[in-house]
Amino acid sequence: MKLYVEGGGDSSALRTACRAGFSKFLNKAGFQGKMPRIVACGSRQNAYDSFCTAIRSGEDALLLVDSESTVVADDQQGEPENWRPWNHLGNRTSDQWERPANAAEEDCHLMVQCMEAWFLADSENLQNFFGQGFNPASLPHESPIESLPKKRIFQILSKTTEHCKTKAKYGKGEHSFRLLAHISSDRVTAASPWAKRFIGALQKKINAH
Repeated sequence: MKLYVEGGGDSSALRTACRAGFSKFLNKAGFQGKMPRIVACGSRQNAYDSFCTAIRSGEDALLLVDSESTVVADDQQGEPENWRPWNHLGNRTSDQWERPANAAEEDCHLMVQCMEAWFLADSENLQNFFGQGFNPASLPHESPIESLPKKRIFQILSKTTEHCKTKAKYGKGEHSFRLLAHISSDRVTAASPWAKRFIGALQKKINAH
């Protein structure tokens, strides 16, 4: 099966880094030896379009994109398999995506509110990654990571790393997928209900094969 992910930009090197980052993250989550084929799609629109093409052709596929904004309570009621990511994406003015006819809610997954929120779930490895000059005092200690707006998350990463010596200030292209490979999947799923939903659904798909 294939996992279509947002990320990797337009360069082949960055897409390779994206695939490697997600592969190492999923290895830690228990998928070693049963890894989905990770497709780094660059833009979120390309991820959606590629997923739709795969579903229409009868492929087994999952979509993973940033939520970009808060997921309203009505779209995450009850058990995680009943959450409504397609409703969230359909209601976003800049997306307005329709669920493909053959796709289920469990085929769509959100990084809330963006992938970088996952990094904040594992402050210990975040600090280890950046090393000297990292400022943990700027990390959020009270707010659940999924409640943090995307802009705020990038402000936090910028503030905590602005004086780092060895790896320099956080830069999305330079650091994001190396960091993804570095963090603990257990800490991410403990802090992010949407990440836990994604790992559970992927496990179910893999076990069905």
